[in-house]
Amino acid sequence: MGKNARVTDNSAGPHLPPYAELVLELVDRIPPGRVMTYGDVAEYLGEGGPRQVGRVMALYGGSVAWWRVVRADGALLPGHEQRALAAYRQEATPLRGRAEDSPRVDLRQARWDGQ
Repeated sequence: MGKNARVTDNSAGPHLPPYAELVLELVDRIPPGRVMTYGDVAEYLGEGGPRQVGRVMALYGGSVAWWRVVRADGALLPGHEQRALAAYRQEATPLRGRAEDSPRVDLRQARWDGQ
């Protein structure tokens, strides 16, 4: 994920774009063991789309539980598979498929609706 730190204190430096703040605040609310897709996040917020959410996560998502935002097919984030898999195991996130064969998040069980 992005190396930029999330800035929330007025005295700490520049603010994040408003949409980025909304995305990161929602990601902070996703419970351990649950996930939302990029599209779910955009739909919940009522603005943007999966690509905009993905851009926010790529630039600013390093300070939140980025592994809780997944692709629509549940596939692990390319380049971050091992870190994501370790987090999913620690949080008991439902997965499908074997770890050796590119597991995916089981969206039927793990998807969070924001409630």
